[in-house]
Amino acid sequence: MTTKNTTRKQQLFTQLHYQEAPLLLANVWDAHSAKIAQEAGFQALGTSSHAIAFSLGYKDGEQIPFDELLFMVERILQVSTIPVSVDFESGYSEKPKKVAKKVKKLTELGVVGINLEDSHVKNGKRQLQSPDMLAAKIKAIKDATDIFINARTDTYTTKHQEPLKEACKRANTYGKAGADGIFVPLIESEHDLKTFLDEIKLPLNVFTTPNLPDYETLKTLGVHRISHGGKQYDQLMARSQELFKDFLSKKEYAIILGK
Repeated sequence: MTTKNTTRKQQLFTQLHYQEAPLLLANVWDAHSAKIAQEAGFQALGTSSHAIAFSLGYKDGEQIPFDELLFMVERILQVSTIPVSVDFESGYSEKPKKVAKKVKKLTELGVVGINLEDSHVKNGKRQLQSPDMLAAKIKAIKDATDIFINARTDTYTTKHQEPLKEACKRANTYGKAGADGIFVPLIESEHDLKTFLDEIKLPLNVFTTPNLPDYETLKTLGVHRISHGGKQYDQLMARSQELFKDFLSKKEYAIILGK
């Protein structure tokens, strides 16, 4: 059941996509990282499917069982007082009604938004699916709940021959189906961003990369949301790997104690 508090967070989350400056989303993977991000002052949290999967010993790409994802999301919500959106990959089913039922369970926990993508990972490679499939999922979800749907199109990540043109086409389809925002990972150039924003009026979510224009430029262009996925998690784990190796080889306590 949706509570008044959840409804308030849903309204706030939507409003954050229309503020003057882009919403900087903190991508978290457990209750501890969620608490740290919240205390740092972020306005909203988004889970990273990559980070959650790897933290539980799974590979990315819907390898984690839904019930385990649900558990992690519930723990994150237990410590969060700000809006939480969930990276729901492609919905953990190809059947729209089943996807909607799973999303309904997320809203019952207090989740106010989801990312839903038009690709899937097969044999370790991301592949685009039919835009009609994602559109059908979006419609089914909107029939069941008013959750904020950030429709992700992977025309750039899958190296489509015409990524910008195809992204615009798919974004229009998803908007008509009921999507509230559009996520285009790896769109980077100012030309592509401006062209996309001129054609698509829904809030645009971009992904941090070395070539992405700086925050102020994105603000000027009209980007509404910026996320970083599992990049912070990967950076922290790489540092942990170094610490473990150094401690094992050198056996110096200061390495682990940070002194």
